[in-house]
Amino acid sequence: MAEAHAKNHDYHILNPSPWPLLGAMSGFVMTTGAVFWMKSLQFGTLTPGPYVFGAGLLGVLYTMFSWWRDVVHEANSGDHTRVVQLHHRYGMMMFIASEVMFFVAWFWAYFEAALYTADPIQVSRVEFTGGVWPPKGIEAFDPWHLPLLNTLILLTSGTTITWAHHALLHGDRKGLKYGLWLTVILGVLFTACQAYEYHHAAFGFSGSIYSSTFFMATGFHGAHVIIGTIFLAICLYRAYLGQFTIQQHLGFEFAAWYWHFVDVVWLFLFAAIYVWGSGVGHGAH
Repeated sequence: MAEAHAKNHDYHILNPSPWPLLGAMSGFVMTTGAVFWMKSLQFGTLTPGPYVFGAGLLGVLYTMFSWWRDVVHEANSGDHTRVVQLHHRYGMMMFIASEVMFFVAWFWAYFEAALYTADPIQVSRVEFTGGVWPPKGIEAFDPWHLPLLNTLILLTSGTTITWAHHALLHGDRKGLKYGLWLTVILGVLFTACQAYEYHHAAFGFSGSIYSSTFFMATGFHGAHVIIGTIFLAICLYRAYLGQFTIQQHLGFEFAAWYWHFVDVVWLFLFAAIYVWGSGVGHGAH
């Protein structure tokens, strides 16, 4: 009987899991709550938006924790064969590609508004922007101050995560931990600098197409930095547990991929929104 149930293939047949259904339901609840919240919808005297959003967010976070815990358990149990690892890599590539298109949408919105501030077909554009970019009344950030510092922080974190990866491949456990510690610290420092920048912004989220696209693009990138920092912190914890080996460290590799993706997106944000969008548009028009 034991031989009949022995694994004779390189694939991993998943056990029934509640996480896809729970994740989808939680995402729906969170999205619904976000709409209610942003629209300030009320039912009598009750404003349910924040509470519905919070409940959905808790469900999403619980699903993420539980689902990834199961995946880590599968890896530690030897279920991630070479074929399974290859398919996981394909999945991560597709995920990052979808994230790229997500940011393309924000860049598209930003450039569409910036390059056609005085579109004769859409006369309202002039009313919203004054015919220039940044729009009249907007005091853009100096790109060579805090944004440049954040760029240097993030680029440095890209070198430290590469150092950690190189150390892992050469069996240097101390180098792996030091590199991860530095990367996590730099990620937290980047988030703190961006929070300080937002707090001292001369414009709010609403009232201007510039501010809306600026905060949506940089804010979602900031959210990705926070997620990536948590991802790396979990990898650091797993490194202390000795769960990464030279032959098998897929979780760490994906965290490094994700972090490099965050780095590259920031370079485009810095060049397009902070440098070009800080006033070069005036000269172009």
